[in-house]
Parts: sequence; structure tokens; C-alpha cells
Amino acid sequence: MTTVAVLGGGIGGLAASYYLCKSPQVTKVIVLESSSRFGGWLWSTRRSDGAVFEHGPRGIRPAGAVGHNTLNMVDDLGLGGDILPVPYSHVASKNRYVYMNRRLHRMPSGLSGLLRTVPPFSRPLLLSVAMEMLVKKGVEEDESVHSFVSRRLGKELADIAVDSLCRGVFAGDCRKLSVRSCFPVLYDAEQRRGSLTLGMLLGSGPSPAVSPGPLAQRSVTESWAQWSLSRGVESLPESIAEFLQRSGRVELHREAAVQQISPSASGWTISLEDGVVSADHIISALPAKALVSILPPSCQPLIQLLQDIATVTVAVVNLEYEGSILPVSGFGHLLPSSEDQALLGVVYDSVPFPQHDRTNGRTTRLTVMMGGAWFHEVFGSPDTVTEERLLARATEAVHCHLGVPTAPSWSRVSLQRDCIPQYYPGHFRRVESMRSFIRENNLSLSLIGSSYDGVSVNDVIFNGRTAVEQLLGTGV
Repeated sequence: MTTVAVLGGGIGGLAASYYLCKSPQVTKVIVLESSSRFGGWLWSTRRSDGAVFEHGPRGIRPAGAVGHNTLNMVDDLGLGGDILPVPYSHVASKNRYVYMNRRLHRMPSGLSGLLRTVPPFSRPLLLSVAMEMLVKKGVEEDESVHSFVSRRLGKELADIAVDSLCRGVFAGDCRKLSVRSCFPVLYDAEQRRGSLTLGMLLGSGPSPAVSPGPLAQRSVTESWAQWSLSRGVESLPESIAEFLQRSGRVELHREAAVQQISPSASGWTISLEDGVVSADHIISALPAKALVSILPPSCQPLIQLLQDIATVTVAVVNLEYEGSILPVSGFGHLLPSSEDQALLGVVYDSVPFPQHDRTNGRTTRLTVMMGGAWFHEVFGSPDTVTEERLLARATEAVHCHLGVPTAPSWSRVSLQRDCIPQYYPGHFRRVESMRSFIRENNLSLSLIGSSYDGVSVNDVIFNGRTAVEQLLGTGV
């Protein structure tokens, strides 16, 4: 393996390049990014007064093999001293809210929360958990998240908690999302143990082997629920890009949009606006739809499969208010689709990460997320909606939900187009078919990124590592 071209300079493409650099088998890595910056959806605004605002992911979970893998990378990049951990004992971890029937409800937590009837639920959640163990295993190879949870835990829990959760994580409709692809742990628990409860207690299956380094071990010892970095999560892709630059084996190209890729005798010919690049292998970290537009006609079956992967657009509105304006303390609140289709949720950024507040004078930072699977229905085309309209809708939500009468002192509206892929039932089969086509046609091509095997930062990084290990036939 001599030259590998990585298409896309988001966190997936950068992670794959990082792992490629760890191998002596790779002589040269060429990273081609169409925009003017690396990092993709990991995007932070840093103001001169010390305030940090996130326009994409804001907190990363440390748990499990994929969480440990990311922390091992953070350690290796020398970012351990910049970590901002949020333990499970923190109020942001313990208090999460749902806004329903025009009021905030704290979600049940702990044993006491399971034993009591806590609004907006009509009965103790422990009853649903106890009954779940008696439910027969499903026979379908996949189903919607809403169908799965309704069947096992009851419609009320699906309509409120799971509906809200899917809007917060995927900006998606739980009635359309695949349980097998979006929540594989739940699917595996039912398949292997016949029960979610038993699956959680006994384990639902093998997990990837990742040896936790010092930082990952610290996250376990200190019981972290999530973490960020002192200069925002964009510090991670920035540090990877610096590492790649220093390696001497990586060419980093910004504003290098790929026009076409064509198989050649030695691998691929990659056509850019201003020239041609040759590579022995391509790792595509592009969104599925972007890959569709550059594949050759000979890949028509793959193109059709890629076209089936839908995405949603999310409006992310960062707000800053003078003083302490929150009526409650916690991570934030979500809304079920029955309450307000436009509003996905509000994150109380100053609670988990007060270190990102400005250094002079008390303020409260919030992020309002809107649209997702309901964007076109509520706001129309992303091409025609104005920032003023989105800002007005966001500030109205803060006023109504949190009782904040004042206007924000600072705001920023970011329209994140096609930012989260939607895994519909059968998604795993589509991805299997894509990779089968690649194998059967001996294409030197790897597919990574959030379009295929998980949308979280941890998933995307780990899948970049997995693709490199498969390509090189070794552990990295």
C-alpha cells in the first residue's frame, strides 16, 4: 500500500488519516476537503472574551470501547490537559428535562424515580421495566424504534421519552428510524437475552477490544458522563490536522472538491477542479449523497444504494443572556414531536461547561435546535428560510419554555444542511450490500463516516480506525 486518498476532512476522514499515519505500510496520505476548514460538524466559535459556542456536537461520551478509543486518541494528541469532564454526579448528568403540556418535567432517574409516578408519565416506569421481561422476542429482522419500544415497554414511553430522545440524538422521527441501526445495543439485548432488562444486566454481546489508556482509565475512575475540551470540541480535529501535518507523510488540501473518481490500473484517478490525483486506495468519508455525485457509471448499483440514505437539516441557534436566567439546572430539555415539531430541544450549555462562559461577568449560554426531520414541513426550504425567522423562533422558545423575558445579548444562527443521516429500517442490509458490491468488483474503496455505521463522534472515529485495520490487515 503506497498512496491512500482520503475524501473528506471531517472528523471521520481525519481519524482515518491519523490511523493510516500509524502504519509503516502507508507511504503517503492525501486528504481532500472541499471546504475551507477541517473538522466538518465539529465546529466551535471562540470569542476574544473567552466564551466558546458549539455549532455541532458539544459533549462526547467516554463510555465503552468506542469512547475509550477516542480518549486514547485525545491522550496521544496531547490534549489530556484540556479535557473538561462532566461526572455522573454533576447536576447536568442527573437532571434532564422534557417540555410537554407547556411545562418542564424532570425525567425520572435513580430507583426512587422508577418507583414513583412522575409526570408526564401516568404510571411508575418500573412497571414498564418489569412487564418488559415477559414480552416475547420480536421476529422481524428490523423495525422502527417507536414500534420496538412500544412493543417492549409500552406506547407512552415510546411517545414521550423515546420520541424526544430520537429528536435530540438524530433530529429524527422515531417512527421512521431503525432500532437495529440506531440503537444496536437494544436490538442485540432482545435478540441475545430475550429482554432489554436482562441484556443490560448480563450484557448483550461482544464489544470491540480497546485497551483503555491513562485518560480512558481516568474517565472510568472519576465516572465521567461526558467531556469537552477547553477551547471547544473543534480542538480535536485541529489537533489531528496538526499531527498529520507534522508527520511528513500527509498532504492536506482544503478547497479541493473532488469532481470524479475513476478506476485505473493501479487504483484510482481522482479528478479535481485544478488537476488529477492518483491513489492506490480511496477511503471515502464523504456523506453518501456527495459520494453519489462523483462515482463512475460502472458503480450504478452502489449509487442506487447510497441514494437511499436520507439526511436532515438542523438549525442550531446559539444564544447568550446576561446573568443567571435558568429556572432549573440541568443538561437541557427535549420536546416530543407531539408538543412542537419545530423545536427539537434546548441545551443549557453553561451548566455542564461553565468554563466556556465569558471570563468577565455572569452569563448563560443556551443552544436551541430546530427542524430535523420536520424542517421542510415547518420552515420550508433551507434555501429560503431567513436567519431572522430562525432566531425569532428560538428566542420565543426560550421565553415560553424557560420564562426568560429579556432578549439575548448575543446570538448566532447556523443552518446545518443535511448534517445527520437517517437510518431507516433495513439500513444494515443496504450497508452490507454496498460493501458486498465493493468486494465483488475488487474496488479499492472503503466507506466511512456517519452515513453508515453510527452518527456519534465516537462511532465515526472508531469506524475510521476499523477501515484502516481492514485495509492494512493489522491492528493499529
